[in-house]
Amino acid sequence: MDSKTEDNYILGQSAYEYERLTFQAKILRPFTEKFFRFAGVSLGMRVLEIGSGMGETTAAIAQAHPEADFIAVEVHGPGVGSLLNRIESLQLRNLRVIRHDAVEVLEKMIADASLAAIHLFFPDPWPKKRHHKRRLVQPEFAALAARKLAPGGTLHAATDWPDYAEHMNAVFSDEPLVEKATAGFTSRPATKFEARGKRLGNPISDLYWRRRAGP
Repeated sequence: MDSKTEDNYILGQSAYEYERLTFQAKILRPFTEKFFRFAGVSLGMRVLEIGSGMGETTAAIAQAHPEADFIAVEVHGPGVGSLLNRIESLQLRNLRVIRHDAVEVLEKMIADASLAAIHLFFPDPWPKKRHHKRRLVQPEFAALAARKLAPGGTLHAATDWPDYAEHMNAVFSDEPLVEKATAGFTSRPATKFEARGKRLGNPISDLYWRRRAGP
């Protein structure tokens, strides 16, 4: 992929600036519509994926839903590169990539009540008890994510660690802006993390919450 293509599909900075400033918060700024190439896409049809990995699931969902715009957030360089290659090969014009910390992206770049959905597929479970505090899903994250969802918007999480599924359920059950749901924005294609979990005998949990209507 050439640098021009990278500039088109990595949000907000040139490839050189990302290499130099990726983990400095000063590069973050709110989205402007110039990054989204679709005409007539509703502002409510914007989906954020946290931790897109190598991008196969992200690209498949974006390809299946040309009516929506997708933002993939990933810190792993090879994963970002892999997803950019998929964007180019599939000619996806509704998918952009941010290489940065997801919490800072939500805090500084995403407007409140602006997302149709958030996808959180197989986040790091940090299985050792002493590391549980490092898990992404904590009360502060639940409140932030819920605030970014539009009323009726959904958060779809998936994990193959039963205790992390229990933890997610407990955390989001205490978040007053959301309620349990039975489905998300779309069905989730199988991922390599899911396949590995099944090989290990781990049950797969798909969990859904919806932003409540009203203020």
